Amino acid sequence: MSTSRARFRIGQLVHHKLFDYRGVVFDVDADFQGDDDWYQTMARTRPPKTSPWYHVLVHEAVHTTYVAERNLRPDLTGQPISHPALGQLFGELRDGIYTRHGSVN
Repeated sequence: MSTSRARFRIGQLVHHKLFDYRGVVFDVDADFQGDDDWYQTMARTRPPKTSPWYHVLVHEAVHTTYVAERNLRPDLTGQPISHPALGQLFGELRDGIYTRHGSVN
């Protein structure tokens, strides 16, 4: 069982360090939840499986990504994300964090 804590939270704007894209976190896994074939093919830098991994809506794209925590940093631009699923998951952008639909703030 992983004892690490997630550095990023759902709704937070992030930037991928290696692939230089922006996005918003829409789900967090405490540790890697994919299969070994995906990891061997896609996770070329071999990030740790025991650290948090994030599901990210990619800005100006239709796809999502699954990213290890070490490959992300906060996106401090404050600029909104454009993604077709954004409105289904989130409301407004406040201080670099999208509010979740139905959440109490």
